[in-house]
Amino acid sequence: MIDWSFGGGIFIAKYNYWISILLMLIGFYAMIAKGNLLKKVIGLNIFQTAIILFFVSLGDATLGSWGKGVTEPIVKGTLPWAAGGIVEHGVVYANPLPHVLMLTAIVVGAATTAVALALIIRMYEEYGTIEEEEIIEKERELGV
Repeated sequence: MIDWSFGGGIFIAKYNYWISILLMLIGFYAMIAKGNLLKKVIGLNIFQTAIILFFVSLGDATLGSWGKGVTEPIVKGTLPWAAGGIVEHGVVYANPLPHVLMLTAIVVGAATTAVALALIIRMYEEYGTIEEEEIIEKERELGV
């Protein structure tokens, strides 16, 4: 029997981490095990989404050791992350860096998906299929 209260309820309190790990495994499985190129791209998107979910979860200070609510880092005339911390004048601020990095990851993911889908369309026009094994067989027949 699993003791779900181990470590102060770490399995329940950090459920979003476990969900992102599960999504990573599902996406990785789809990229490796599926023969259809479109399904591989879908698996890649699931994997990218899981990584984004994980990093955004890391940036949420309410899930950390603070144990209380956070304030947005919009303060007039001060830097909320000054002096190497995210606490200033007794107020806890959320770290915006993971969120900003994940906005960049979303743009890169969209571009990667667009290029992959364009390549899949081109391969379908050339080979008449998007199944990996059939494409490899046709390449062997052509002697490439």
